[in-house]
Amino acid sequence: MQPLSGQAQVPVLALGDILLVSLQGELHDGMAEQLQHDISSRIATSSVTGVVIDISGVDIVDSFLGRVLAEIASTARLLAARTVLAGMRPAVAITLVELGLTLPGLATALDVDRALELLSPEES
Repeated sequence: MQPLSGQAQVPVLALGDILLVSLQGELHDGMAEQLQHDISSRIATSSVTGVVIDISGVDIVDSFLGRVLAEIASTARLLAARTVLAGMRPAVAITLVELGLTLPGLATALDVDRALELLSPEES
């Protein structure tokens, strides 16, 4: 997939049936919308059952990015995939609470390893 209007594209890596997205630095609105489209397309055209979005490299989550993350989770859920948000910094969590963003449908984990554990099938 081509990035929009010359913008850098956020890599979406496949780890088996899980997509791993690592956000770094500031994510502009166009990039966030492209990411949402890319993830939805990948889920719809493959056997993806989970999405991990690592935001440990993000210093600020504004209301737009918060809404996009919630929409990614909602779309993934409709396409039978679960989404886990990993690596949230305390300042980002505080900002989301102050903005009144609850991110419905998004599970959270302290890091990518724990997020992958949440998405792995339970062993009996």
